Amino acid sequence: MKRVFSFLGACIFWIATISVLWVLVLRVLPPPVTWIMAQQANEQGAVQRTWVPFDRIAHSMPMAVIAAEDQKFFDHSGFDLEAMRKAYEYNVRKKGRRTKGASTLSQQTAKNTFCWPGRTYLRKGTEAWFTILVELLWSKQRIVEVYLNIAETGKGRFGVETIARSCFKRSAAEISASQAAQIAAVLPLPRKRSACSGSARSGWILRQMNNLGDLFDPEVRERTRLELERKEARKAKRKRK
Repeated sequence: MKRVFSFLGACIFWIATISVLWVLVLRVLPPPVTWIMAQQANEQGAVQRTWVPFDRIAHSMPMAVIAAEDQKFFDHSGFDLEAMRKAYEYNVRKKGRRTKGASTLSQQTAKNTFCWPGRTYLRKGTEAWFTILVELLWSKQRIVEVYLNIAETGKGRFGVETIARSCFKRSAAEISASQAAQIAAVLPLPRKRSACSGSARSGWILRQMNNLGDLFDPEVRERTRLELERKEARKAKRKRK
């Protein structure tokens, strides 16, 4: 038994060490390929992706994905426990007929960068581990930068630069706020939706962007955090009545 525990301890140590080094490398280098990219390359024959740094992406683009996917992005450390609780309660009520997720941008970035497709406990555990690592070892800006460059935006297409040139004939640095909202609107279902035209969802995202303001500004972020807390308190008060 002692040898078994020693072997397991060594395995855990090396897995942890390798994963930490992997995350540190990708803090400065673009991820060369992801599982989804490899899967799409096999299905489509090839994939399209052009990596662009954060400062060559229109400022409205990260704001659009934060407004659409994770409005508490700057306030959590990788997991939105309240959103997870609400998603669990919703899924219990629906009894699996319509599932609702609660993944933060950090979780989605970890999943897309380091994990394989699937819904097993092992995959979810791996996602959680890498979410903790990217939150510890990357900046919030780096998390968004990687997400915007590896997110699937259509069949065989990855990253905002590719979809911006395909739909709008311009670079990711040149897109408007409404075009950023159109791109963000397709990210939950990139193979079923098109970013080339507006939708009710993209209109909602644009309104959320206007309401939230520039969350990369610490003062705006604090005002938004307080407003979200007030909204949650009002909702809780109404439920108690």
